[in-house]
Amino acid sequence: MNKEDQVIMRFRDLFNKMVWLNKSKMEVSLKGYTSTEVHCIEYIGRNEDSNVTKLAESFYMTSGAISKLTKKLIQKGLIESYRKQENKKEIYFRLTELGKEIDKVHEELHKEFRERDKAVFEQVTEKQFDSMLKFVEKYSSHLDAEIKKLGVELKSE
Repeated sequence: MNKEDQVIMRFRDLFNKMVWLNKSKMEVSLKGYTSTEVHCIEYIGRNEDSNVTKLAESFYMTSGAISKLTKKLIQKGLIESYRKQENKKEIYFRLTELGKEIDKVHEELHKEFRERDKAVFEQVTEKQFDSMLKFVEKYSSHLDAEIKKLGVELKSE
């Protein structure tokens, strides 16, 4: 197996291990909410004036899928929609108090996971971090270009 294949397989394996390790705690602490719902809440909590377009771009989902998701989150009382005075057409989302509580639980879980993994990250040098980040950014840009070749515009940045 060549090194490119090894890197891809190890990224996939690493991601799957993280998901598996975090899954049971997430399911217990965030019972009744899907991973996508929780991450949508997180995005809305961290990004002012979130709308369907921005969410679709961020999650690599269609606007229709995001519309369904946000309707579900509104029904669950986790987010609310609003319009701006200067733009009555566009619909934006913000967290409700319940949404903020769920976001806080999710954030605390991630802190706990970072603490669990701290021993590894403490051993990584700045140069190694820079090298890894440079590679991830380069690979991500390549994938963005490949997606664009397919005629799909996912990011407006």
